[in-house]
Amino acid sequence: MNTLLGIGSRVNHAEFGDGVIINLKSNGYTITFLQHGVKILKFDAPLTIIEALEPDSDLVSLFDVEQSLTRILQKWVDQTELVPLGDKWKGGKLILKPGRADLSQKEMPIDGFFHKIVMVRDRLRVLEQRVNASQLDDEEKINIQQYITRIYGSLTSFNLLFKNQHQQFVGEKTTADV
Repeated sequence: MNTLLGIGSRVNHAEFGDGVIINLKSNGYTITFLQHGVKILKFDAPLTIIEALEPDSDLVSLFDVEQSLTRILQKWVDQTELVPLGDKWKGGKLILKPGRADLSQKEMPIDGFFHKIVMVRDRLRVLEQRVNASQLDDEEKINIQQYITRIYGSLTSFNLLFKNQHQQFVGEKTTADV
């Protein structure tokens, strides 16, 4: 189906039967089916059109805006905020010296290491947001959130590298912290 149907269009779906389009979202049609209730189907889902209504021009423009915003947000979701390294560490090196004398040490610029730590922090935040927005039940969300909080707590050792305290890792808070 290549044409966009408007609200009120009547359709038939092979599995769900007869239905009426009640909304258009960026991810597809919201359709109320007589026998199966409300379902969201992608725009390219196989539907037999019983009665087609033109989409409302305002609704289509809102739909277009929603699709555009979705694309823009997806493009920028992996962009990290600018997090400054503490001044005393700028230009510094991280030196890893093995315990065995026959092995050579490894050096790495602190700012490169710090960038990787910030990326871990940002990925954890995205994971946390996705868990909270997921269809998991509340108990599963809480269990996963506790693991994420413990990971933040394990990473607090790296807080000395951050210039700004509000950008640091925060683990579990005790009653004294609140």
